Amino acid sequence: MAVVSTHHVPVHQHGPALSLDAIEAASERIADAVARTPLEACPRLSGSGAQIYLKREDLQTVRSYKIRGAYNVMAQLSAEELSRGVVAASAGNHAQGVAFACKSMKVPGRIYVPTTTPKQKRDRIAWHGGDYVELKAIGETYDAAAAAAQADVMSTGSAWIHAFDDPRTAAGQGTIAREIVEQLGRVPDVVVAPVGGGGCLAGMATYLRGLSDEVTIIGIEPTGAVSLSAALVNGGPVTLDEIDPFVDGAAVKRIGTIGHQVMSELGASVSDHPILAGITATPAARIIPDGPVSPTPGTAHITHVDEGAICSAMLELYQNEGIIAEPAGALAVAALDKLRLPDDAVVVCLVSGGNNDVSRYGEIIERSLVHRGLKHYFLVDFPQEPGALRRFLDEVLGPDDDITLFEYVKRNNRETGAALVGVELGSPDGLGALMDRMARSRLHCERLEPGSPAYEYLT
Repeated sequence: MAVVSTHHVPVHQHGPALSLDAIEAASERIADAVARTPLEACPRLSGSGAQIYLKREDLQTVRSYKIRGAYNVMAQLSAEELSRGVVAASAGNHAQGVAFACKSMKVPGRIYVPTTTPKQKRDRIAWHGGDYVELKAIGETYDAAAAAAQADVMSTGSAWIHAFDDPRTAAGQGTIAREIVEQLGRVPDVVVAPVGGGGCLAGMATYLRGLSDEVTIIGIEPTGAVSLSAALVNGGPVTLDEIDPFVDGAAVKRIGTIGHQVMSELGASVSDHPILAGITATPAARIIPDGPVSPTPGTAHITHVDEGAICSAMLELYQNEGIIAEPAGALAVAALDKLRLPDDAVVVCLVSGGNNDVSRYGEIIERSLVHRGLKHYFLVDFPQEPGALRRFLDEVLGPDDDITLFEYVKRNNRETGAALVGVELGSPDGLGALMDRMARSRLHCERLEPGSPAYEYLT
């Protein structure tokens, strides 16, 4: 994943600057359109000592917090602006918020989404918007869809409803923090929130720091899309050349200026990441080693969690709490394993959305198993003779191991044939013993390392 400096579509900001007062006004403005979502204690996650609460924006009107910002912007447009219609770009959740607002206000809208947006989200956008919304799928990333949407705005004069880089949008998202404080009866010690374009984190941080200098703000990016970390090191937003689109709700190549500005003003440090080695760090950049983070009161920090850990968190939330979280929605919870929190800390994790396509669960389970060290892939040269596979099963596999994939890749000659073999272990500790048994066998076995070109191509 390389970093490049490229021209990007300018953001047109309107209205008052992001502030505590703007967030208070947004709360009143959107009250009739959004749900007051629960703030729930989570005994399982609190087992480590800290008191963990989940802010359940997956139970929001459109199953994500994005409606807050979208509605707050549209509620401030003039009658003339509304008559020209609105345009938005989104990975899926902001689009649903805009679609909901369009139908509620009877305003025509055109919404651009990446072609990678899950079908479930596209279907919900169409349902929420009805006849008022035209859905357009363009490009493989949010940034590509946003460029197409901005071209539409320039040619039609329609109002641009930005997903994150507009103070009105960020103020709407900041109402989440206002609700948390009201429901908790105090400002929490630590707030953990996902980072995509940075509008939500900026809004929440602005509100919380407007009330207390002691609250710790932690933003979580997917390892495959660390645009805020890159911006904080660089001293301004940069464009990531490549990102992993799996965490579609947070897969943004270029952080918004508002998100960067707010976190920069808070002096946010960042966890080290390979992508940061390609950036010339500013003197103000604060990079700490990647690993467990011990947040201190009043600090701000941005860290990242790999996609496999996010998948594991999604499955654990579903199996234990019955929460259907999308990948971005599980980001904050997935990061708890990287945080060393004081035993008496009151911690709120934002479950940002629950728009997850059931067809993705196969990939989610796969990524989780690989992350937990339970799923491994090998290239095995089998002699083309009777009983070869039986010997592999009897002599190589352990009693708790299972073959989940067996596929001939290429038959080299009449005597041997290479097979791609997927093995699921009963325990992560079983890998060493499995490798020893493979070494003692007559078979040539090569383990495919996750992330390697051969792994990505063959699996």
